[in-house]
Amino acid sequence: MTDNTKPAWLVDDLGPKGASFVKLSDFAPPPERSHGILFTRDRLEKGYHVSEIRDGVYWVSIGWYDCMFVVTGSGVVVLDAPPAIGERLLAAIESVTREPVTHLIYSHWHADHIGAASMFGPDITIVAHERTRELLARFPDPYRPLPTETFATDATLEVGGVPIELSYKGQNHTEGNIFTYLPRQKVLGAIDIASPAWVTFRDCDSSENLAGWEQAHHQVLEYDFDTVVSGHVSRLGNRADVEEGVEYIDDLVRYSREALETIPMEYFHAGMDGPYKAAFRAVEENYFAALVNYVTKKVLERTTSNGQRWEERLNGADVLTKHNAYAMLEKTRLERTHNGYMRRDGTPTSDKFFI
Repeated sequence: MTDNTKPAWLVDDLGPKGASFVKLSDFAPPPERSHGILFTRDRLEKGYHVSEIRDGVYWVSIGWYDCMFVVTGSGVVVLDAPPAIGERLLAAIESVTREPVTHLIYSHWHADHIGAASMFGPDITIVAHERTRELLARFPDPYRPLPTETFATDATLEVGGVPIELSYKGQNHTEGNIFTYLPRQKVLGAIDIASPAWVTFRDCDSSENLAGWEQAHHQVLEYDFDTVVSGHVSRLGNRADVEEGVEYIDDLVRYSREALETIPMEYFHAGMDGPYKAAFRAVEENYFAALVNYVTKKVLERTTSNGQRWEERLNGADVLTKHNAYAMLEKTRLERTHNGYMRRDGTPTSDKFFI
């Protein structure tokens, strides 16, 4: 990139103070199985793809965000309204039915999944977990109208004789994030949990409770489903895709704990003298770099259950594992046991203790 083509907003001269840029050629080409609808004619021509999963349940995707809707015979029920899809969701619905949208389900309160909800107008029923309503009331957004109906743990929405089971199993990606299950069609909405054929997004999808987010992947497998809608990526998933994601997360969990139990922060204290005697944040930077690199190397070099490495199985595994490793390391420190504590004499109660 030459100076005369560099946009004014591009800051690339901060050195160690800033984020570094990468070249595509530094990484493995994504596996073809992850392409999904990225290069299908309809998505390239219209900007979106719509297809029927089964018995009136439809999937809409732009290749980065997705959602679903159900044609019931008595109105359309929609799960989420991502602003990146926007009114193309209306076009997708109108392309398969003349039934009006009567119900909208919020998977959770995040704007990237429901930030186009206002386009349905004021006359629909909006269903969500009670915590989602509380958060939207606290942080109001005209594009995300407040739910009109809420529930605490489990609820069944039935429209046109089609049952839709809603379940909240506790905080995971965020508070109020629910599972949406259609038992007849065996379709499960597990938004911001599953990522079929793709590595989970940066920092484990910015999830607030990684212990709960990890648990949620196993909770997905408790359902009798054939198809999972994830809210992201370019394809639908199945049970094998979720099991694959669990294996990747299990690697992050295992190697993060191993790194914390192995690498001493004291190793990086050298040089903390003179004007740098209080440079503890710089020491932490190097300590966490060592932790992240340890986990990343272990995860990416491991031969996985099918004989391949993760970059051969999951789109972007080699790009984002370092970021997912950091999230898992820090959340392990916050949410999981430290294997003891320091005694009065400054010695730990366990040789596996970490700070």
